[in-house]
Amino acid sequence: MAGQSNPNLSLFSAEELEFVAEDEIVEIIPNLRMEPLNLICGDFGPFFPQIVTQVPLWLAVALKKRGKCSIRSPEWMSVEKLTQVLEAERDSQEMSDQLPFHYVEISRLLFDHARDDIPDAYMVRSLIEDIRDVRFHKVESDLEAFSGRTVAVKIKNLSAMEVNIVRPFIGRALQAFFKHDSPELIPDPERVADRRQQVPNSAPRRHLRR
Repeated sequence: MAGQSNPNLSLFSAEELEFVAEDEIVEIIPNLRMEPLNLICGDFGPFFPQIVTQVPLWLAVALKKRGKCSIRSPEWMSVEKLTQVLEAERDSQEMSDQLPFHYVEISRLLFDHARDDIPDAYMVRSLIEDIRDVRFHKVESDLEAFSGRTVAVKIKNLSAMEVNIVRPFIGRALQAFFKHDSPELIPDPERVADRRQQVPNSAPRRHLRR
């Protein structure tokens, strides 16, 4: 998995986060009749023309690519809802809980594969980008409060992408603080030398042969 062999990288790549987000349930509007799909992750369908059906995002994208459905934009991806979220983010230092955990990945997948199904797509994308900027600014402000006495960090309502970006930095920062604020854990060459001189040598001496 990306990042596990290199601790300086994020734990997951953007593609891996999107893969996880594809299990989120969305609504589609089929344009044909189709029997239920019996999959390992569950049963979905039957499908009837113009009847809203819930399926995983990955299945919705697959059907959309084949021209078999349109994808209904989630309620939180409306201009009205995103405007409210943006105002709430700007008015409070706390992270809003009105967005799903994978809002970044879901919106990206929908813009890539079902842009024509998103009302006011340009405005929606602009609002999501503004929300991301405001939220990252909050995270940066919280990280500025780090000090040598910080032993843990708790930031509520972070999204998956935000957690993935800040977690490696926070881990390295806390390790650095612990290391520099705990000098007794770091061996001092002078102390080690003095300690060696103070230890009596109680072993019997051996006479050299002539």
